[in-house]
Amino acid sequence: MDVLACHVVTVGQTASNYARKLYAGNHYKDYLYFHGLSVESAEALAELWHKRIREELGIAEKDAPDIRKLFSQGYQGSRYSFGYPACPNLEDQAKLFKLLHPERIGVSLTEEFQMEPEQSTSAIIVHHPEARYFNIK
Repeated sequence: MDVLACHVVTVGQTASNYARKLYAGNHYKDYLYFHGLSVESAEALAELWHKRIREELGIAEKDAPDIRKLFSQGYQGSRYSFGYPACPNLEDQAKLFKLLHPERIGVSLTEEFQMEPEQSTSAIIVHHPEARYFNIK
C-alpha cells in the first residue's frame, strides 16, 4: 500500500483585501512589506503541514537537526507545486482542486488556474527517499 499526500493552504481573503487597500491608498512600502509577509506566511504554513505529513509517515526523524540544512532539502521527500519546473502544467491544479475541495477554506481557481486568494499554495507531497527538486549529477 502507498499513500499520496496533498494540501492547499491559505492565509485568507482578508490578507488580499488589506494588501489591495494599501496599494490603492498609495502606501507602497507598507503594501510591499505586508504582501511579502502574507505570501511568506502561506509558504510557512505549507512547510508546517509538510513537516506534519513527514511525522505522520514516520520519516520526520530523518530531518536534518540544523535548520539551515532544512532549507537545502535536508529531509526525505519533496513538496511539488503546480507551475514550477517539476509540475509545469498549471492546468493540473484543477485535478487537485477536484480531490481536495479547497473552496471549503475560501480558495478558488481563476480561468488561468491561479489560486485566489493570492496568498495560497498547493502541493503534492512525495515521500520517496530519492524525491528531489533537482537531481544534478
